[in-house]
Amino acid sequence: MSESVKPSAGDALVLVDIQNDFLPGGSLAVPEGDAVIAPANSCTHAFASRGLPIIATRDWHPPDHCSFQPQGGPWPPHCIAGTEGAAFPAALYLPTDALIVSKATMASADAYSGFEGTDLEDRLRDLRVTRLFVCGLATDYCVASTVRDAIAAGFETVVIEDAVRAVDVEPGDGERAKRRMQAGGARFVTSRDVAP
Repeated sequence: MSESVKPSAGDALVLVDIQNDFLPGGSLAVPEGDAVIAPANSCTHAFASRGLPIIATRDWHPPDHCSFQPQGGPWPPHCIAGTEGAAFPAALYLPTDALIVSKATMASADAYSGFEGTDLEDRLRDLRVTRLFVCGLATDYCVASTVRDAIAAGFETVVIEDAVRAVDVEPGDGERAKRRMQAGGARFVTSRDVAP
């Protein structure tokens, strides 16, 4: 791979919703969701060693969130603020200075994208970030929405393909999401291209 995917000044790493409830055994488990942790950790170490920004987004829902099935939403209750299900897994490497962005924190509004209803864009601008490397869960929902909004905001966007996994509610949802991201301008690489 070309040197241009090595993390450098102006780059930031965004870890999307790598939370216990989205891992095997969680209330809304993504198939093989835990497989994103090792490649994500490799990338996090690469960014941390260069002093580059690392951002972790998380669902941080109230107990009566509108996306939950008891409230008529599509999903089982998950990532309720302050619970173990909403926590980042112990195996995920998060430096102490990583920025945490909580989303979908109000009962009446859902948010798949890390940009929606948060100050993520402002924080990235303050850090003079121009290129985002994105990984996490799930390819066909929060990753795809975050990538879409990043591109719309003018950030060059790189998806770390071995560090994302799809829900695939409908078979092929993940692949379709990948094609949409590529069509929108996202570049796909692997963690080995970022952190050999």
